[in-house]
Amino acid sequence: MEINYGPYFDPYVELLIERMHPPRVCIDNDSCPECTLVKVDSANKHGILLEMVQVLTDLDLVISKSYISSDGGWLMDVFHVTDQWGNKITDETLIHYIQQAISANRETSRGIKPWMGKDLRPRHLSTDLTALEMTGIDRPGLMSEMSAVLAQLGCHVSAAILWTHNTRAACIFFLEDEPESGPITDPCRVAHVQAQLENVVEAHHCKGEKRSLKLAAAAAQTHTERRLHQLMTADRDFETCFNCCRNEDEEDDDDDVLIYNYGQRKKCNGTRVKIENCEERGYSIVNVRSRDRPKLLFDTVCALTDMQYVVFHAAISSRGSTAVQEYYMRHKDGCTLETEAERRRVAQCLIAATERRVSHGVRLDISIKNRIGLLSDVTRIFRENGLSISRAEIGTCGDKAMGTFYLKDVSGQNVSPKTLETIIQEIGGTVMVVNNNNSPNWSLPPRTTTISSASMSRGGDGMEDRRPKFSFGTLFWSQLERLSSSFRPIKS
Repeated sequence: MEINYGPYFDPYVELLIERMHPPRVCIDNDSCPECTLVKVDSANKHGILLEMVQVLTDLDLVISKSYISSDGGWLMDVFHVTDQWGNKITDETLIHYIQQAISANRETSRGIKPWMGKDLRPRHLSTDLTALEMTGIDRPGLMSEMSAVLAQLGCHVSAAILWTHNTRAACIFFLEDEPESGPITDPCRVAHVQAQLENVVEAHHCKGEKRSLKLAAAAAQTHTERRLHQLMTADRDFETCFNCCRNEDEEDDDDDVLIYNYGQRKKCNGTRVKIENCEERGYSIVNVRSRDRPKLLFDTVCALTDMQYVVFHAAISSRGSTAVQEYYMRHKDGCTLETEAERRRVAQCLIAATERRVSHGVRLDISIKNRIGLLSDVTRIFRENGLSISRAEIGTCGDKAMGTFYLKDVSGQNVSPKTLETIIQEIGGTVMVVNNNNSPNWSLPPRTTTISSASMSRGGDGMEDRRPKFSFGTLFWSQLERLSSSFRPIKS
């Protein structure tokens, strides 16, 4: 029996080094005329790159370039960032928050939650809520049926997020027990709610088909979008993500170079992954070329981190509508990608992580007064009008409920204008219909048409407005000035 020994890292020594050498963060608005440079140098640890990227993407900042170097137990990373309008980061309160959030170690970073009082953003799980996690076959009406059952059982959905990819769906609901206005704590009630939801999920599954549903207290340390990646990976949505082929235009004849394309043809416009080994330096070089979009870096780094790979060097840039990411990495045990099976899995998981968040269908941004059963009513309207939800993000702030839905009809085609008008009238509140023009310039917000039920009843034409997609990071921006007095100075 062969025994392999890997390196051992004492967590107490790692924590001591972290305290002796906390990250130093410099926000540079002078070096580049087009963007703000966020420069970080720190003692290295597994997962720190993901933590830094997570801080920036949670604020809806756009990372256009990044240079990463972390050899010798120390890292020096540079991120080129702008806001969603393509402007530099000049707000002193926001700058202070970025420095504090990145500089905090793992323990203190969990305490940085002064964003909006009771934080119900779907990006972070809250210990005040019960989390419902589900994976299964994607089908029209799934979210509607689940939210209807929850409403009937007296469970209030405070926040929810849904992704679909490769005929699979994953969602996380954050629930409050309506009579108690708190988490669902009674074991018998938890079992009853879970049993009722399992009946909904199981209804359209064939015998032996994979699915999962879990109702439990939320884990405060887990980022919700990262958890969705983990759920979909566990559901193996990545298995049909690519055609393995050699690009005819490739000049490299090395047999150790494998190229993976996502699409129906070799010369497709989808995600392309190239993997090779650099024996001199002892790295595996992974090159990912895809269409540029927000949060792309977070998604790829999240996939690599959860597969236990360590990024030692990386260069990320965008060229027009195309993003190019190159990583020099090893597994946490020090090994490179030696076998074809390892490379295949890494390529599949990277392609899946890149494609899961790609939006399909028309986007509706909804703002409406919050009430019990609201999500059930809204999703029922979608279902009754023959629409399917491809992605959704819903949350609450005070007495307002806000959400973003990506919709298409049940055959996968675009939603007709007549159907849009119908559902807007039925939903009420304020609904923004976003023009899906597939613009490659992700630094600028999309053009939107704002239509409310009141203006439609008067026969109004609506109004056009330039604004970014609804997100809970945007809500944080509006709270920064009020919260600035709670920030403490950073020790240098």
